[in-house]
Amino acid sequence: MNILVTGANGQLATCIRSLDHSNIDYNFIYKNSSELDIVNIEAVKTLFKSSTINYCINCAAYTAVDTAESDSDKAYDVNVKGSENLAKVCHEFNTTLIHISTDFVFEGSSKKPYNETHSTNPLNIYGSTKLEGEQKIQHHLDKYFILRTSWLYSEFGNNFLKTMLRLSKDRDEIGVVSDQIGTPTYAMDLARVILKIIQTNNTSYGIYHYSNEGVASWYDFALAIFDLNKIKITVNPITTQDFPTPAKRPSYSVLDKSKIKKALKVEIPHWTNSLKKAISNL
Repeated sequence: MNILVTGANGQLATCIRSLDHSNIDYNFIYKNSSELDIVNIEAVKTLFKSSTINYCINCAAYTAVDTAESDSDKAYDVNVKGSENLAKVCHEFNTTLIHISTDFVFEGSSKKPYNETHSTNPLNIYGSTKLEGEQKIQHHLDKYFILRTSWLYSEFGNNFLKTMLRLSKDRDEIGVVSDQIGTPTYAMDLARVILKIIQTNNTSYGIYHYSNEGVASWYDFALAIFDLNKIKITVNPITTQDFPTPAKRPSYSVLDKSKIKKALKVEIPHWTNSLKKAISNL
């Protein structure tokens, strides 16, 4: 079985790569943006023609949330056009697409966790392009899993965990937003869920939500990072207004995972337990 993984240099693809040795029956084909430009549909077709691709895991995305506000064309190309191209080619070659999306498709006005049927209303360019990418996939393809996730971090790449540890090296005090509520998600946990979809040959196609269990603010997340690393630093809670950014963010984006628990029969770790694992691996 051949499994194509796009966005090979990103943290999620790196997590998948770190786990793929346990799947000896599968041949993983990793492609970064310079090796496979998903915006170029002919390049995608050429790859699919060269070998039978059973699954395509699309980890490629434009994820610079603030930069997307001023670089909307590039965000659209990767998140919308690229996703559409993969969907079209997957349909042509009878390939199942596993696509990663985001909690930022929601505006954050809910008071309870968002499930897959909640109405979407993204606040920023990143969220709107990711939502349109979802819609393109649904239009062109039947065999797809769209996994919306939130606050992704790991030992790899650039993420909040790595940023906090870096800042703590030369600061005694830091301010972290306390009025944006969601759930940190360990990319290694998400990688395992993706592999389980493939290993179980699951055909319950559709949109799913996956994050770790529990609820936190970025402030809570930062406190836990410093506490587990035994780093002495003063963390001050600040508001979104105190820390203006080019892109608006949802104030609440906790995801309801009931659907994926039932479909995949997965037990989802609490974010604090997964954070301990990530820090131990670091």
